[in-house]
Amino acid sequence: MRRAPWIPICLISIMVCMALFAPLLAPYSPIDQALREKLIPPFWMEGGGMSHILGTDAFGRDVLSRLIYGARVSLLVALLALIAGGGVGLVIGIVAGYIGGALDNLLMRLVDAAFTFPAILFALLLAVTMGQGIGTLVIAISLLLWASFARVIRGEVLTLRQRDFVALAKVRGCSSLRIMLTHILPNVLNTFLVLVTLNIGVVIIAEASLSFLGAGIPPPTPTWGLMISEGRGRIADAWWVALIPGIAITLLVLSVNLFGDWLRDRLDPQLRQL
Repeated sequence: MRRAPWIPICLISIMVCMALFAPLLAPYSPIDQALREKLIPPFWMEGGGMSHILGTDAFGRDVLSRLIYGARVSLLVALLALIAGGGVGLVIGIVAGYIGGALDNLLMRLVDAAFTFPAILFALLLAVTMGQGIGTLVIAISLLLWASFARVIRGEVLTLRQRDFVALAKVRGCSSLRIMLTHILPNVLNTFLVLVTLNIGVVIIAEASLSFLGAGIPPPTPTWGLMISEGRGRIADAWWVALIPGIAITLLVLSVNLFGDWLRDRLDPQLRQL
C-alpha cells in the first residue's frame, strides 16, 4: 500500500493553520497601507530586510501578511462551496440513481446542461447583478461543482441498488427514503469524501481565477487571486507581488490532489496497492 504523502499533508496543515490563526501569525495588518515602504523586495534580495520577509506591494502592504489572510479566504470559500455544491450533488446523485426512470432522465439532463454552461461567464454575471463577495463566489463555484458530484454518485448508486442488502430492505418493507438514508448514503460516503478532496484544488483555482478577473472578493480584502491580479503589471520590477501567491496556489492545489489520490487508494479496496 502506498505510504501516506507526508509532505503534502504537512503543506496542507500549514495552510490550514495560516487560515485559522491568521491574526496571530500575520506580522502586519493585511490592508493598512504604508506608501513609504512600497515595493520592498524579499529579505534575500538587495534592499530587503527581515521587517518584511516576503517584501511589500505597491501600496506598502506586507506580502506575507496578505498571503496568510488570503489563505483564510481561499479555504473558507472552498469549504462553503464544497458543502453547498457537493451536498446538492450528493442528494441528486442518490435520488437519481435509486429512483431511476423519468426522474433519473430529467435530473441527468440537468446535469448535462450544467456541464455545458460556462461557469466563469455565469460568475461574472452574478458579480454584476449581486455584487462582489463571498456569497457570489460560493454560489458560482457551487454551480460549477454539483453536476460532477451528482454524476459520480449516481453511477455508484446504480451499482449499490442491485446489491442483496437493498433487496432485503425492500422485502422488509423499508421505504425508499429510509433505504436511501440508511443503506445507500453510508456506502457512498467514501466516494463523496474522495470527490471532496479532489475538488478542493478545483475550487481554489476557480476562486483565484474569479478574483483575478474582478468577480471575487472586492479589494482591499486579500485573496491570492487578487494579489496576482494586482502584481501582474509589475512582474519586471516587483515579481514577488504576483509570483509568491502563485507559488502558494500551486503548492496547495498539488498537495490536495496528491492527498486525494492517496485517500482514493486508501478507501477503495479495488485500487489499493500492495
